[in-house]
Amino acid sequence: MPERNSFIENSLTRIAALQSEKNTFFPPGLLPSYRKNPLLMGYNRPDTNVFFTALTVFTLQQIRPQLPPVLQEKIDGIAQKAVRQYPDFQNKDGLKTYNFYRTPKRGQPSGHFPNGHLLHRIDHFRLPDDADDTAMIYLTSEPSREDLLWLKQKLTEHANLATRQVEDTYADYVNLRAYSTWFGKNMPVEFDASVLCNLLFCIYQYDLPLNEHDYDSLEFIRSVVETGRYRREPFRCSHSYPRAALILYHVAGLLAAFDPEPLASIRVPLIRDAYAMLKAGLPIMDQVIVSTSLLQLGEKPPRIDVLSIPEKEIRTYSFFIAGMLTASQNPLLNRLAQSRLVRMDWTCEAHSLALIVEYLVYLGVEGGNDEKKSRISP
Repeated sequence: MPERNSFIENSLTRIAALQSEKNTFFPPGLLPSYRKNPLLMGYNRPDTNVFFTALTVFTLQQIRPQLPPVLQEKIDGIAQKAVRQYPDFQNKDGLKTYNFYRTPKRGQPSGHFPNGHLLHRIDHFRLPDDADDTAMIYLTSEPSREDLLWLKQKLTEHANLATRQVEDTYADYVNLRAYSTWFGKNMPVEFDASVLCNLLFCIYQYDLPLNEHDYDSLEFIRSVVETGRYRREPFRCSHSYPRAALILYHVAGLLAAFDPEPLASIRVPLIRDAYAMLKAGLPIMDQVIVSTSLLQLGEKPPRIDVLSIPEKEIRTYSFFIAGMLTASQNPLLNRLAQSRLVRMDWTCEAHSLALIVEYLVYLGVEGGNDEKKSRISP
C-alpha cells in the first residue's frame, strides 16, 4: 500500500511537471504529446493539440474523489491550467464546438499538424471540429445548460441521414441515425464506437434528454461488441482507437459509470472478452487499461506490477491513432486507410501515467474486498 500511494503521488507530481509553462511547441497549460510514424523514416513531431490535455484531465477528475485532499488539489491545479487553453481550440467562428488543433483567428493560419515540414501546408489535412474533443472539453469544464442543449442540437444536425449517409461501415449500420465523429459541413459521416462512448458519457453526465440518435449510437456500440466485430476488425469499428483493448476500455467506462439499459446485454460478453485478451497476451499498457476496465465492472483481474513498467513503455504508449485517409469517400483510399504507412500514432507520457494511476486507484477500491470472487470465469 505505501508503494502504491507513493507511485500515485509521484505520478501526479510528474504530470504537473510535464504541463507546459511555456515553450516553443506547447503553450502554458498543455501537456506535451507527439505524433509519429516509424515507417516514414522515423517521423516524430511535437504535436500542439488540446486532446491529450483534456483527456488526461478527464481521467484524473474521474478518480479524484478516491484520492486524499492534497492529491485532489494537485489534480485541480492541473485542470485549472489546462482549461485556460481551451478557447484557443474553440470553433473559429465562435461556436461552442472544439478542434483537435488550434483554430485560426483573425487571419492566422490553421494550426493543423504543426511543427512539421509538409502536412500543415496541405489543406486536405485540415481538420474540422469533432465530437471527441468537444465531449472531452465539455466534460472537463463547466458548460452552461444552454450550451449543452445547443450541442445536443448541433450533434443532431451532423448525425447520419441528417444530410448524408454513412458509407464506410457495415451494411446493417448504414440506416442507424447515430452521431458522426465530425462536425464539418463537407465531411463524410463516420461512426467510431470509442468516440460515441465519450460523447454518450458527456450526454449522460449532464443528464441531457435522449433521442433516436442517442439510442442508435448505443445500438452501434452494442452491436459491434455483441457480434465480435470490434475484436476482429477494430479499425472498422473505431478509426481513432483501432485496437480491441482501446474500444473495450471506452465501452467499459461508459457501462461502469451509467449502466445504460441498451448496453446491458453486452456486460457479460465484454468481461469475458477482457479476460480472454489478458490471457492471450497484450502489451503491458494495454494490460493496464483492460484490467482497469474489469475493475470498473466489478471484477478482480490478476494484479499488474505497474511499478516495474519500463519508462520507455510509458512514454511511447499510443492510445490514439489517426488514419490520414479515413475522411475520404474514395473506395480505393478507404481500403488503403488501414495501412500503418498512412496512419499516425500519438503518444503522451502524462496521459499514460494517468492511466496507471487510474488502475491503481480502482485496484485500491477493489482491494477493500479481497474475498470477492469473479462472477465470470476467465
